Amino acid sequence: MSSSTTSAPPPGTQEPPPAPPPRRRRTRSPSPTGWRRALRKDWQLYSLAVLPLLFFLVFRYLPMIGNVIAFRRFEPGGSILGEYWVGLRYVEMFLSDPTFWQVFRNTLWIGGLTLVFCFPVPIVLALLLNEVRRRSLKRFVQSVSYLPHFLSIVIVAGITMQMLATDGPVNHVLGWFGHDPVRFIQEPDWFRTIYVGSEIWQTAGWGTILYLAALTTIDEDLYEAARIDGANRWRQIWHVTLPGIRPTMITLLILNIGTFLAVGFEKVLLLYNPLTYPTADVISTYLYRTGVESNSFSYAAAIGLFEAVIGLVLITSANQLSRRTVGTSLW
Repeated sequence: MSSSTTSAPPPGTQEPPPAPPPRRRRTRSPSPTGWRRALRKDWQLYSLAVLPLLFFLVFRYLPMIGNVIAFRRFEPGGSILGEYWVGLRYVEMFLSDPTFWQVFRNTLWIGGLTLVFCFPVPIVLALLLNEVRRRSLKRFVQSVSYLPHFLSIVIVAGITMQMLATDGPVNHVLGWFGHDPVRFIQEPDWFRTIYVGSEIWQTAGWGTILYLAALTTIDEDLYEAARIDGANRWRQIWHVTLPGIRPTMITLLILNIGTFLAVGFEKVLLLYNPLTYPTADVISTYLYRTGVESNSFSYAAAIGLFEAVIGLVLITSANQLSRRTVGTSLW
């Protein structure tokens, strides 16, 4: 009868401990991400954004598909996306059309004047109202300046035309000084002044709201420190107030540059007439006459696409320039 014997390890050596069994990784259920958690928590608030998103989808993004008729022949009653492909034919047509370049120059003139005069007026008005200490006077000026914004463009154009008519109040005042009546509405040289003046009157008060709201975010300690350093009111405005509202100014400036070529179609259409076409006709009104009245939808779509591309380039360039120079941008 034999018995098995286990040989002992040599002296000075020790048998290594057995390797532990591999641990099995627990499979965790994926935790909801941040936006999912926020959606579950505040779904009632997010549901309020459904209708605005549908509005932009239906009236802003889906119509972009129609830009294809700028490169296709469209005929009323035919296919909504055009009958057949024509390439850059309509682009070449408006690039060689002298009427288009006339309305393009008019658009640049009116858009530039609107930007130069209408953009700084709300800033100046907000700074002046911020210095008013009598609350009753401040509220009165705010109410009077806000009121034109809530008027319809038709009403604003009607008031403007009545004021500047041959037998209107302005010509009556000129008659007191021995001046002959001026046909403001029929004179091409007066149209840009009339348009910019009515635009300032209508939009200055509403733009002031944004800047007054931005002024409330400036720390009062900055003004106190400026007064201790001996800065007067003008120095405080220049070194404290304007830098405090600079982000708001840059944001609104970028937005205004983006809509530089989209000069107010309704107001121009209501104020101009065939006598003022040389200075009043802009791209939007030219598109209306060409596309709707003359049924040249493909030609009008090509011009509208050209205008949109220029607007996209302008707002992108302004945003990049603002980010590199000032450090503030829209996105």
